[in-house]
Amino acid sequence: MSFSSRLTRRAQVTLIGVAAGGVAVAIAVVPSLADNVSSEPTTVAAQGETDYGPEPEAESKLVTQVSEMSTMATATLSRDTMINRARTWLTANNGGPVPYSMERNWKDGYRQDCSGYVSMALGLGKPGLNTVGLADSRNGVTKRLSSVSQLTKGDLLIDYSTTDGDFRHVVIFEKWANASHSAYWAYEQRGTYGTTHRQLRYGIGSDNYDPFRPVKLDGGGGGGQVPSPSVSWPILQSGSKGADVRSAQQLLTARGHTVEADGIFGAKTRSAVIKFQKSRSLTADGVIGPNTWSKLIVTVQQGTSGQAVKAAQTQLNVYGYGLTVDGGFGSKTKSAAAAFQKNHHLQVDGVIGPQTWRALLGTH
Repeated sequence: MSFSSRLTRRAQVTLIGVAAGGVAVAIAVVPSLADNVSSEPTTVAAQGETDYGPEPEAESKLVTQVSEMSTMATATLSRDTMINRARTWLTANNGGPVPYSMERNWKDGYRQDCSGYVSMALGLGKPGLNTVGLADSRNGVTKRLSSVSQLTKGDLLIDYSTTDGDFRHVVIFEKWANASHSAYWAYEQRGTYGTTHRQLRYGIGSDNYDPFRPVKLDGGGGGGQVPSPSVSWPILQSGSKGADVRSAQQLLTARGHTVEADGIFGAKTRSAVIKFQKSRSLTADGVIGPNTWSKLIVTVQQGTSGQAVKAAQTQLNVYGYGLTVDGGFGSKTKSAAAAFQKNHHLQVDGVIGPQTWRALLGTH
């Protein structure tokens, strides 16, 4: 189906026009969603788990006109820089996520919906393009990829079609969640929840999501290609779930701040993180970012035992090594560590130190 034909298929949505001070406000009636903030893989439904509706059209004052685009039209942006920009909205609202809105701009001048968020991460002109504008190659912002297997850090998955109703969405791909590439970690701006970082399956299988690459991104590695050892540490905070959280909990316990390794970043984990941060003179915000990770990790090698080894084994198993998470660094764990290092262009010594930890946590 051609780009133009996909854009012409508009399903009807219920709109209520409300006049307020001479300004028309459109309220989209969308299905209620039984979703919670989760890092577990999300199965795509036709109208998503995002609670979004018809976004501003291209000619709207809420949308950047093509002639007003700035950074991406003239300069190269690194993939790490883009992801770091995306992360800022996770805590920009007094430590919480930026709330979702199709009619409002955040303090930085960008529209608070999914495409405004992506425009911010890419450094486009304010208040940001809409999803159709992001997907349109004539605007010079993205190019369509032939398959999701080509996705790398900073690429986009965009539903710009209206064949499933007048619903559009865009998310930022960060990294694959598993060796089988059946889910991935992504940043998105979604209704009810605002800015989130979670595992998704948009674009994997039959749906309206297509993979796109911002044309001016460069460097930073990640995703479907062999990642660089300089990949970014993940950001974990209240509501995060999964193997990264479990490893963090095991490392916290190894550092003397005992917490159950259940893979759920709840109140007890946040409290343990704050205590650890205070003990290391770090900003005590309860969020595990680069500075906290660098102090939290423990170098482990053959003969080492304990919770830090369990954390390493937990991460290696994300890549399919099938280790028993017993806290004993034996020959099988060393072999798995060496194989991982070889596959990720690291020094192959079977010792899990800072560079290997960062690759383990930042490339899956």
